[in-house]
Amino acid sequence: MTTGTDRPEGTDRWRPGDHVLWRYRANGGPGFHICRPVTVVRDTPELLAVWMAPGTECVRPELADGTPVHLEPLATRYTKPRVTVRTQWLGAGVLKLARPGEPWSVWLFWERGWRFKNWYVNLEEPRSRWSGGVDSEDHFLDIAVYPDHSWEWRDEDEFAQAQQAGLLTGEQAAGVREAGRRATALIREWGPPFSENWVSWRPDPRWRVPRLPPDWAKLPQGWDRSGPAMAPSPEAPMAP
Repeated sequence: MTTGTDRPEGTDRWRPGDHVLWRYRANGGPGFHICRPVTVVRDTPELLAVWMAPGTECVRPELADGTPVHLEPLATRYTKPRVTVRTQWLGAGVLKLARPGEPWSVWLFWERGWRFKNWYVNLEEPRSRWSGGVDSEDHFLDIAVYPDHSWEWRDEDEFAQAQQAGLLTGEQAAGVREAGRRATALIREWGPPFSENWVSWRPDPRWRVPRLPPDWAKLPQGWDRSGPAMAPSPEAPMAP
């Protein structure tokens, strides 16, 4: 894993309605294996909020034999060869909230008709920001949080298997667990963003669905295949 920052000095803020990319590097491998075009909702020094609309064309990993990753038995899920494929986000949209330096992002899920379902705390590397979006690396372990303030760990089996497959060292896994403890403390306190009114938020009906650009996997300036070699250079944000 590498480390990053959400706001390299001098990087411009995005405006509501701008289109950017939310990407994840492949665990234990080069390049990116997840890419989601999103629309900026809010971008301040305290918070980046983005909206992934229904029907958005995304990139996700798939096993080389065509098996969806979640259908592969756990014992071989992280050892078989993978490829990246283009697909569409078929569910309702997702609102993603990320605060600088936090090793997680909080996602809000709704059912059709805007019936709120749950929050989802995605434990991940603090996002590295570049001109066209933010990049991170998923840490396998997650937390589901429900409207009654109850919560539960998710994907603990995948977290354990990732360690067994060598995708996380013992030290890294301990760091992820510590991040999870910090996140659950925030949930128990019902601090932000859970205490804020994001459940009632709705996207601007004038926003169009972002497109997946042909160069979705490009490396930010100053980066190499193993992660950021130095802080990305300031550039203009992608236009919507």
